[in-house]
Amino acid sequence: MNKRLRKMNGIKVGDIMTRNFVSVNPSTSLHDAAKEMYKKRVGSLILKEGQTMTGLLTERDVVWAITKKSRKDFKNIKAKDIATKKVVSIKPSADLSQALKKMNKHGFKWLPVMSNKKVIGLLTLKDIIKMKPELLESAGEMFNIREETEKLKRISGNKKWREGMCEECGNYDLLYKTDERLLCEGCTDSM
Repeated sequence: MNKRLRKMNGIKVGDIMTRNFVSVNPSTSLHDAAKEMYKKRVGSLILKEGQTMTGLLTERDVVWAITKKSRKDFKNIKAKDIATKKVVSIKPSADLSQALKKMNKHGFKWLPVMSNKKVIGLLTLKDIIKMKPELLESAGEMFNIREETEKLKRISGNKKWREGMCEECGNYDLLYKTDERLLCEGCTDSM
């Protein structure tokens, strides 16, 4: 285990979680939910009906909806229509090291904190870094390692790659044979 992560053992999620998290009703319009995120300066909203969490809406979800839906459709979208419904959560008694590992495993920057099937808080990567600023490097490394691992999986699944100059943008990078051209990952993704 990373030395910095060991220092987090003993610090409990409940000690640093955000208790005054922002939540909205699942039937709130996406427009109103986005306005609430902006007004409260948060990157995610917990969707709640009474005391029951039904999902979590993030900035990424909103951006996805904006890019994938037409303007006409956008007015009719409810927060619950695009929110993450299978939300990974954590208990307030868990160590911060467990929380960071869980965030890394699932690629999240937030975890709802649950006790007795009720949301009692929200733990964000920002909360952890405020508590332990020296973890900024470790947290970044963990997320970068996850990203690099995913890239390597894609590379190994696509045996037609090599290093060189991208025929589209001219950058030196790992190249993939795409439509009979050698392109970097960025140019391949933008096609």
